[in-house]
Amino acid sequence: MVRQTKDSNKNSMKLEVPLRMVETAFLASTASLIWFINFYFPLGPVLRIFFPVPIALVYLRWGKRAAWMAALTCGLLLSVLMGPVRSLLFVIPFAFMGVLLGSTWNRRVPWIVSITLGALLGTIGVFFRIWLMSVLTSEDLWIYVINQVTDFIEWVILKLGILVNPSVFWIQVGAIALIIFNNFIYLFTVHLAAWLLLDRLGNPIPRPPRWVQVIMDYE
Repeated sequence: MVRQTKDSNKNSMKLEVPLRMVETAFLASTASLIWFINFYFPLGPVLRIFFPVPIALVYLRWGKRAAWMAALTCGLLLSVLMGPVRSLLFVIPFAFMGVLLGSTWNRRVPWIVSITLGALLGTIGVFFRIWLMSVLTSEDLWIYVINQVTDFIEWVILKLGILVNPSVFWIQVGAIALIIFNNFIYLFTVHLAAWLLLDRLGNPIPRPPRWVQVIMDYE
């Protein structure tokens, strides 16, 4: 009886290894394909929501090591298809974000924690993108960002009728705050999509706050 149990465990482990490899490769290819399609045929924010989800699903199903392998596979595959620069723009932050979200969801942490950590990582990714493109183009793209934020702030001030001239320091603070806010909204949308999708795939993530569940039930 003991021998049969050991044999069955060995057989299940033999079946698990190729299944883990196949699913990891498939989900890594899915993440890469979503990025590839969105880069050349952008469909607005629809595909962008799912950038980190396949790698997070790998973490939920097979653990940390498989998730890092999926992130590495995405980087190598996109490097072949699109070049190393565009591959880096996916790996930082979206591949890392998939591992991070998979880790937090696997530990069942509240949404506010995983969204905050993901937003910080996404903000780092934005600054990495600005730095990388500035190096490649030999231009300081942060100045372009500041100019855009300045135009927006001046428009708001004009509409409100406030007679004030904001300093460069506060404009930069506003730009950073706007980047963090955009990433926070993005991560909330990713969580919402993953909650609706992964439940149906048998890998549920932590439940959202009560008010989100009430709104979704109402809808």
